[in-house]
Amino acid sequence: MKLLFTRQALSIQVHPGDAYARTMGEPHGKTEAWYILSAEPDSAIAAGLKQELTPEALRAAIEDGSIADLVAWHPVRAGQAIFIPAGTIHAIGPGLVLAEIQQRSDVTFRLFDYGRKRELHVDAGVAVAEAGPMAPAEAPRSLGDSRTLLVANPYFVLERVELAPDATRVLNASQETWMLGLSGDASLGSTDISVGEAAFLDQERCTIHAGHAGLRALVAYLGPEPRRDLLRIPDQTRVDPSAEQPRGASISQPRGSAPAPSRIAENTL
Repeated sequence: MKLLFTRQALSIQVHPGDAYARTMGEPHGKTEAWYILSAEPDSAIAAGLKQELTPEALRAAIEDGSIADLVAWHPVRAGQAIFIPAGTIHAIGPGLVLAEIQQRSDVTFRLFDYGRKRELHVDAGVAVAEAGPMAPAEAPRSLGDSRTLLVANPYFVLERVELAPDATRVLNASQETWMLGLSGDASLGSTDISVGEAAFLDQERCTIHAGHAGLRALVAYLGPEPRRDLLRIPDQTRVDPSAEQPRGASISQPRGSAPAPSRIAENTL
């Protein structure tokens, strides 16, 4: 999980899938999703191209810079999720704060950089890019019990969770799970979570109790399918004192020492 803050347009780029990444000695490609936390008026992201291009035409567009006119820009608003599969040509415009959930990889092929004189990765970019319009996005879907499915793919699932004031649930994080506070606050086992704070859990089960303003949060975990037992009402779950303690490879640390999502400035992308 990363938090991105953009004051200027980021480079037009593309990430490889798993198969190509492994030819480079990397364990993973990079499929990702963005959740818009705030957006200035007229903010936009680019995803896909306006039209299909042959590999030869894509190469020419990268080399002469005309790819900047071929990417498809989409207006965005706070609360919107965007799925960016590996191979999607994409960029992030200025005036945005967003959370990025991704495969654990930083492999990026830059195709256009707005005159910033950094290296472009023409051959690799052409090799991995899906040079055409992006497929239509699936609409968010209610999963019941305060859960909304935003993105699901073989690599991760992203949900938005909304708990009413003073509501209590048991969070079952049987595998790598991230939570990012969007509004309100809650106690999460022995720690707390509020706006902009993140928690990482793995092989844990803990009680989450929303504060007086409730809690709205993102929750991301390994795919491919939504977990039916992610949240349970306490009287439907057998909870004992050991359930509040980390198990296995878990990380659950006191407030202020939990690993925070990376904060990435635009000049690195």
